[in-house]
Amino acid sequence: MTNDTWTKLREDLLLHVGRNNYLTWIEPLKLTHLAEGRAEFEVPTSFFGNWVQRNFADKIRHRLNEAGIDVSRIDFSVARGAPAAPQAAVQAQPAPAPMPAAAAPRRDDEIASAPLDARFTFDSFVVGKPNALAHAAARRVAEGGPVTFNPLFLYGGVGLGKTHLMHAIAHELQLRQPHLRVLYLSAEQFMYRFVQALRERQIMDFKEMFRSVDVLMVDDVQFIAGKDSTQEEFFHTFNALVDQNKQIVISADRAPGEIKDLEDRIKSRLQCGLVVDLHPTDYELRLGVLQQKAEQYRRQMGDLVIADGVLEFLAHRITTNVRVLEGALTRLFAFANLVGRAVTLDVTQECLSDILRASDRKVTIEEIQRKVAEHYNVRLSDMIGPKRVRTIARPRQVAMYLAKQLTPRSLPEIGRRFGGRDHTTIMHGVKKVEELMATDSQLADDLQMLRRLLQG
Repeated sequence: MTNDTWTKLREDLLLHVGRNNYLTWIEPLKLTHLAEGRAEFEVPTSFFGNWVQRNFADKIRHRLNEAGIDVSRIDFSVARGAPAAPQAAVQAQPAPAPMPAAAAPRRDDEIASAPLDARFTFDSFVVGKPNALAHAAARRVAEGGPVTFNPLFLYGGVGLGKTHLMHAIAHELQLRQPHLRVLYLSAEQFMYRFVQALRERQIMDFKEMFRSVDVLMVDDVQFIAGKDSTQEEFFHTFNALVDQNKQIVISADRAPGEIKDLEDRIKSRLQCGLVVDLHPTDYELRLGVLQQKAEQYRRQMGDLVIADGVLEFLAHRITTNVRVLEGALTRLFAFANLVGRAVTLDVTQECLSDILRASDRKVTIEEIQRKVAEHYNVRLSDMIGPKRVRTIARPRQVAMYLAKQLTPRSLPEIGRRFGGRDHTTIMHGVKKVEELMATDSQLADDLQMLRRLLQG
């Protein structure tokens, strides 16, 4: 097989494994031998080779066979004088690349974590009111002392820092206690390995591998919902580790009780530890993230000039999540650098016009009323109508509160949209919800979820 043929096959693999996987695990492979049904590739490290063998060897062999190259076996050999880690991956946004799992145990042939991102450490995590509890809990777990709450369950919307904290825990554990076996992977990877073990009749090896770790970290656990056999194995793995007093850290996009099609016994298990919500960002947190990111760019580009008010403007206008915020700043600085202009407010509005337009989506009172009615399972006509029974009155007050918080409408305008009520009635409803939030945790959770639904 010529190098040109392998190059074309790699391009085909790019479409099947995704850009990040391709750049991290496929591109560094160097074909060194092909004969008698055997292909050998040179890899940077044994961990790298083991990971590719487990996760991509079948795909590579399939593509080779489709190209008319008969291969039944794929081997990997470590390059002489190779560095201790695989080559860096290039991500969609200019940034340091994900590294192989820093917390991977020494016995690479038995267990391999998913790659960790070198950027995601506690030092780079900006702490504010919305994420302070989650950060403190993650720090406690990362100290590696006696297990105090198990599992630690982190949940929240996209771009609020769940995965960042997961990676930070793994990095810190590896630094403090490198002897620990820390396994970090996504729920999809857990499911894939389980199915692979079933197919290859290695289920006992699978059980032994997962139940021999010191810390198990599973990201985006909502993806196992509805997968009965995977849930079964996850439940037994969870129980086995808890019984051994091993730490478990889980993340999801919503609270355990809100994950549809997740078995009740798993929900119960997940709720028995510390469940922490990463709330939507506030202005101070967004500004802190922007300031930290800007400082990084200043160190890289010493002549970068940022006009006063630019970061504050972005923190006010882009409220979706930190990921969108960081992406906007990356684009802005790249644009300013390429065209040789200072980062002014005019340049910001010119460069980020599409993102700013998307962030301008206005929440309407009608939309709030509809979402609240759906959430509390009441009729929209009853919410707007005169009924005063508690099951209707409380959702109505919640809708009034959200209308005051999320729209620019005046109290009289809001009153007109709620069946022509007086503005004092709206004031009373808003004040009542504010008072209840301090003592009613369920109401506070409802409001957070409704905000995410409306602003997402």
